[in-house]
Amino acid sequence: MNPRRTFLRNMAAAGGAGLLWQRALAAGNNPVPPGFQRLAGQVTLNGQPAREGQLVRPGDRIATGPGAEAIYVVGQDAFLQRENTRVNFGDTASAAFLRVVTGKLMSVFGRGDKRIQLATATIGIRGTGCYIEEPAEGSREPAYFCLCYGVADVVPEAAPAKAERIVTSHHDHPVYIHADPAMPTMMVTAPVRNHYDAELVMLENLVGRWPPFYGKTGAKY
Repeated sequence: MNPRRTFLRNMAAAGGAGLLWQRALAAGNNPVPPGFQRLAGQVTLNGQPAREGQLVRPGDRIATGPGAEAIYVVGQDAFLQRENTRVNFGDTASAAFLRVVTGKLMSVFGRGDKRIQLATATIGIRGTGCYIEEPAEGSREPAYFCLCYGVADVVPEAAPAKAERIVTSHHDHPVYIHADPAMPTMMVTAPVRNHYDAELVMLENLVGRWPPFYGKTGAKY
């Protein structure tokens, strides 16, 4: 059996989002239709309860409550939005593609340049997979950003001159992003935390792709 299919079959057997794993497995290299693929718990779209299959469009706002989760596809991009997370999609070409207001979001992106806005930073991405944790509004905690693979330009809001280009192939350089301009460094090396290669494989498979690390280093995290 193809090792990639074996991997997905094992992940499906492990429980959790089993039906979604099976759907990803069945899709193979073909993308699934866009929209919400899985909803668990309280998930709203523009303040109203979200439904599986419902499309996510520019200007939309997605929020998850305690213990909730949403997995959705927008064009060539796929997202895993964890509990207590608010995400706003930009409604004009000049706006950020999406803003993570608070919470935890894993994303995989197709080709093309896009911009992610955090309270602490602006992140320019191109064909990447990444994981973000944005603290609650008013918190003094730093944001967390792991570029799982690809290229990203990270511009701290508190010190734009200290921007950094990150290039990784497999979780090589996660960072904490601080908002205090008095700090000597805005971005500090962080550990890999709270996200997994299996999730990246699943998201990429939903849009007909595979992560570039797959088959090279295996599912380490």
